[in-house]
Amino acid sequence: MLLEGARSTANGGTVPPLDADADRGGGRGPVAFDPTRFGLLAFLGTVSMLFIGFTSALMLRRSSGDWQALQAPALLWANTLALGLSSLALELGRRRLRDGNLAGARLLVNATALLGLLFVAGQFLAWRSLAAQGIYLASNPWSSFFYLLTGVHLVHLAGGLLWLAAMAVKVWRLVAPPHGDALGLVALYWHFLGALWIYLLLVLFAL
Repeated sequence: MLLEGARSTANGGTVPPLDADADRGGGRGPVAFDPTRFGLLAFLGTVSMLFIGFTSALMLRRSSGDWQALQAPALLWANTLALGLSSLALELGRRRLRDGNLAGARLLVNATALLGLLFVAGQFLAWRSLAAQGIYLASNPWSSFFYLLTGVHLVHLAGGLLWLAAMAVKVWRLVAPPHGDALGLVALYWHFLGALWIYLLLVLFAL
């Protein structure tokens, strides 16, 4: 339900933080169990196990004589920077929303989405760069794992972008309470993807 105190700022501005207990209607204590958060954590655990399985297969395959690791495309480092900046923007937007600064939250959530799209475009360009060198999915064991790991990561990131787009619409329409942590779950998922990306770079190029 839209809060009347927030209606007057639909075109931007700062909304004073509201009392959380009053919004819950009657001074009830905090919810002890959040099924949505639990479901997300369970999903992230499943994704983690999936990539741990990929890592185990990679380590076993690496011991074979035909393993040939290649140099990381330079564009991957620019992609990493874009993804890191997107996490920073989302965290700042999350704080702006909790403080009631709707205009700042909208700007930063939009920046997060744009940086995420930049990462996606950069990944396709990195794959294209490898293909231009004659390195494809089936070229060698290393390239197979590179395309597989980065591709599965990109699929999960695309899901995060859809979630971000939905949250951006909610923030714009003032559906998300300006005093609450409405971006908390999507931020958790997005930061997880950023950490997972760093992990993949280490597995593919450093270990």
